Amino acid sequence: MTPLLLTAYVLVWPAIVAGVLFYLMRAFFSEWRLARAENRSMI
Repeated sequence: MTPLLLTAYVLVWPAIVAGVLFYLMRAFFSEWRLARAENRSMI
């Protein structure tokens, strides 16, 4: 693996992980707000 590809991999994968985490957390908090508005449990 060339140094350029390794550098790109090391710099890009945290951004991808952060994007996925943001997407999951946004969905979770959206569901949480909806459950609280309807006065029901998340579980």
